[in-house]
Amino acid sequence: MHTHLPFIPKLAFVLIILLIAVATIYLGQDILIPFAFSILLSVLMLPIIKFLERKKIPKVLSIIIAIALSLSVALAIVYFLSSQIASFMTDMPTMKKQLNFHFYKLQNWATEHLNISYKQQDKLIADATQNMQSNGREIVGQSLISVSHVLMILLIIPVYCFLLAYYRLMIKNFLIDVFDDKHEQKVKEVITESKIIVQSYMIGLLVELAIVTVINAVGFILFGIKYAIFLGLLAAVLNMIPYIGMLIAAVLCMLITLSTSTNTNDVIWVGVILIVVQFIDNNIIMPNVVSSKLKINALISILGVLIGGAIAGVSGMFLSIPAIAIIKVVCDRVEGLKPWGKILGDDITVYDNSFSKKMQQVSFGFKKVKHKI
Repeated sequence: MHTHLPFIPKLAFVLIILLIAVATIYLGQDILIPFAFSILLSVLMLPIIKFLERKKIPKVLSIIIAIALSLSVALAIVYFLSSQIASFMTDMPTMKKQLNFHFYKLQNWATEHLNISYKQQDKLIADATQNMQSNGREIVGQSLISVSHVLMILLIIPVYCFLLAYYRLMIKNFLIDVFDDKHEQKVKEVITESKIIVQSYMIGLLVELAIVTVINAVGFILFGIKYAIFLGLLAAVLNMIPYIGMLIAAVLCMLITLSTSTNTNDVIWVGVILIVVQFIDNNIIMPNVVSSKLKINALISILGVLIGGAIAGVSGMFLSIPAIAIIKVVCDRVEGLKPWGKILGDDITVYDNSFSKKMQQVSFGFKKVKHKI
């Protein structure tokens, strides 16, 4: 016999579960965030692993080959970015001259339009430099801690990926066996659809990365921007951070262009190109390549990204979208959570049709009452 709780106790129970989940992620993010990325990567590599296993390659070797291929792609991107940064270092004297040129122009503008003398400007710069030096040791210490933390994560993620791929059948059977037999089919559907969503999302992001890189690079080349391919790839990589990534990319690309060109129009064109690409990405590439399988409405996506960023920084922003998509899959198959699945989704026709049916019922009842009168 099933008992139906009133709405307020059910809502309180859901909110308590959410609070516990948020607190767990916030306190344990150093462990959970790398593990979550490992899950995404292992699911992404799963088709390669299964293909190799069908070719009679041993399971362990198939997993190692898939991880090696993934690391090769990541290392190729890192190598390209590092080589471009190295070329920056060789151009550093020229870049300093360009920055000094723009700095003197800015000083002249401030003197002419803001009535700030050169002496006052020099004092402001000296004060800012002194503050930076006083906080320099703390910043360097924090940077060293951050670098060591990132290196540790990069070392442990391949280990996680290997173990998740190796024990995937055991994990799947555990998730099925932990629930009652009557829920077996629903659990299998949740696992299968979650896997499809993660694979579609990750592959879509990689395709989007390639397309946005090409469009950015072509735009920069057409306008004669220096380091066009590097800036195009940098902007595309940062664009993978939902909503704020392109803003960060625009600031960085414009600053780099400012240090490599005496023509301020180049900086403006970089900003214009990135705005146009962002518009194309948001309205054409993202909906058709990445978001078509997620079925999450824009309001929930924005809230999820902001909450994920508040809990776990940039990593939380990136992981929030697939996490919400998986939560929606679970809610759609649990009887008491179906309303939550609907509010997470983007199918507004469900509510429109429901509202229309209710209005038709009210209208029909009103006509019956009127007929009796």
